[in-house]
Amino acid sequence: MDFSIIIENLPLFLKGLGLTLQLLIISLIIGFLLALPISLAATSSNRVIRSLAKTYIYIFRGTPLLIQLFIIYYGLAQFEWIRESIFWVVFKQAYWCAIIAFSLNTAAYSAEIIRGAMVQTSKGELEAADAFGFNAWSKYRYIVLPSALRRAIPAYGNEAIFMLHATALAGVITLVDLFGAAKIVNSRHYAPFESYIAAGIFYLLLTFVIVFIFKMAEKHFLKHLQRS
Repeated sequence: MDFSIIIENLPLFLKGLGLTLQLLIISLIIGFLLALPISLAATSSNRVIRSLAKTYIYIFRGTPLLIQLFIIYYGLAQFEWIRESIFWVVFKQAYWCAIIAFSLNTAAYSAEIIRGAMVQTSKGELEAADAFGFNAWSKYRYIVLPSALRRAIPAYGNEAIFMLHATALAGVITLVDLFGAAKIVNSRHYAPFESYIAAGIFYLLLTFVIVFIFKMAEKHFLKHLQRS
C-alpha cells in the first residue's frame, strides 16, 4: 500500500470531507423539520391526511435513493416548464439536487421513526394529560411529541449514520464528496485500494463521531430509563 498517494491527495480528501459534512448536516436538518409535520399527519384521525403522509413515507422508503437522486437531477431537467421557471436555478445544480433528494429521503425514514415512537406513548401519560384538561394540540405539544422524540433518539442515530453513508451517492452526480475524491484519486493513480481505504477511514471516523453524539444525547434525555 502506497501511503504517499493518500498524503499527496490529502487536501482533496479534506475538501471532500467538508462537502460530505455539508450534505449530511443540511439534509438531516431539513429532513427532521419535514419529518415532524409528516409524522403528525401520519397519526392524524383524518383518513385523507393520514393516507397522504403514509403514501409519502411509503414512496421514499420503498424506492432506492439513487433512483430518487437521478429523477431529481436528470429527470426534472427534461421538462421545459421547469427549465423556464424560477426553480431552475436550484435544479440545474448538482449540489442542491443532492440536498433535496437526501432531505426528502431522510424525512420519510425520520417521520416513520417518530410516528412509531408516538404510537408507543403510554396510556398513563395520555390519561394524565386528559385529567389536566389538555386539548389535542396541547397533548401532542407537551406530552406525545417530547416523549416520542426522546424514545426515537437511538433509532434516529442509526438514520443519521445511514444518511452519512448515503451521501456517497453524491459522487455519481459530479459532486466531489469523500467518495468523489476517492474516484478522482483512483483515476489519477490507478490505486483503488489506497483511494477507497482512505475514504473508508474518513467515513469510519465520522461514524464514530455520530455514535458518540447520540450516545451523549441518549445519556442525557433517556436518563430516567437507565438502571441506577
